[in-house]
Amino acid sequence: MKTTTQKLTPQLRFKEFDGEWEQKNLGDVTKYIKGFAFKSEDYKNEGVRIVRVSDLGVDRIKNNNGKLFIDEDKASEFDKYKLRTGNIVITTVGSKPEMLESAVGRGIYIHNDNEGLLNQNMLKFENVKDVSNGFIIGLINSKRYQHYMKGIARGNANQANITVVDLLQYNLNIPQLPEQQKIATFLTSVDTKIQQLTRKKQLLETYKKGAMQQLFSQKLRFKQNNGSEFPKWEEKRLGAEVVSYNKKSTFNDEFEVLTSSNKGLMLQSEYYGENRLTERDNLGFNVIPEKHITYRSRSDNRKFTFNINKLGITGVISTYYPVFISKNGSSNFIVELLNFNQNYIGKFSVGTSQTVLSFNELKRIKFKIPCSEEQQKIANYLSALDTKIESVQKQLSQTQTFKKGLLQQLFV
Repeated sequence: MKTTTQKLTPQLRFKEFDGEWEQKNLGDVTKYIKGFAFKSEDYKNEGVRIVRVSDLGVDRIKNNNGKLFIDEDKASEFDKYKLRTGNIVITTVGSKPEMLESAVGRGIYIHNDNEGLLNQNMLKFENVKDVSNGFIIGLINSKRYQHYMKGIARGNANQANITVVDLLQYNLNIPQLPEQQKIATFLTSVDTKIQQLTRKKQLLETYKKGAMQQLFSQKLRFKQNNGSEFPKWEEKRLGAEVVSYNKKSTFNDEFEVLTSSNKGLMLQSEYYGENRLTERDNLGFNVIPEKHITYRSRSDNRKFTFNINKLGITGVISTYYPVFISKNGSSNFIVELLNFNQNYIGKFSVGTSQTVLSFNELKRIKFKIPCSEEQQKIANYLSALDTKIESVQKQLSQTQTFKKGLLQQLFV
């Protein structure tokens, strides 16, 4: 590849191509069909799938969504709405463009002929002579396109929409077909790597979930170093295993402000995009040293996520987040035990629309718990799996960042 600064040529370009790209509107290089408003009385439990707006992910059709179908015989009446390899699907409704996973105007490339029939509020771009839809989807994934969506989207954050007229007026720069195809092939190879890493991470997470099921049901037991059995697990209140940590911050910004969520424990600046709370200071917040556990004591769905401080720093966190540590065993084991028993723990929270699980109530809950030595073996095993998952996630994030950089440089 070589770099260039010409006006209508990309910053990064394959060396066998030169000359300026041609400026056109999206409507000039595409042929579209609007989705069909299928009737709910025709829905079946099996047959040919109806692809709805909610079925579209960031880059492909979801398979974990509740699927809708129509009879195969009836589906033949709607052949024009069938999704085929090489088609692009774009939503005309959704959330604001900033919310990428559900954004209005998001597009995906269809990789096979068996995805189903296109429902309403979406467009299908068919294959057109001298245009590579693999190239067009790269344009649609670019920041420039997302910025354009922000300008034409109407409505509120969760119910935005765009008109077909505005969409087709999107101005783009396009090279000759051979260069389009070269770029499309290159991006496809990057997408394949992303898909492989995503799948690898999912398999590791599934394996860990199965391992936890075996370990916490005691169907799988570790042995002591001398080969003998560990003692039987004992039913105990959690309070017998953990102790609270009650130190408070004594001045503002004494330590980094942290946030605990279902994504883990992280800097508040990473979670919210800023390093200070907007409405109050952090004087008197709970201090959370390394290897200590915390959780948000309020929940909208009776699920409470427990996180351990592995950030390598001492932080502070809102007083809504109790801080505690294992007395003599493994804090890593305690975190895994609590997160595995989320549904059970949620039953002890009190309230209606938002429930509360105080630390005192948490300590009263009974669990079957092994001795400290077996706790450590279980924690080490699960931590090793976490390390593998985190390694794959790091590779995945790096590849996704690499792709974003390519999209900025390969297109004008």
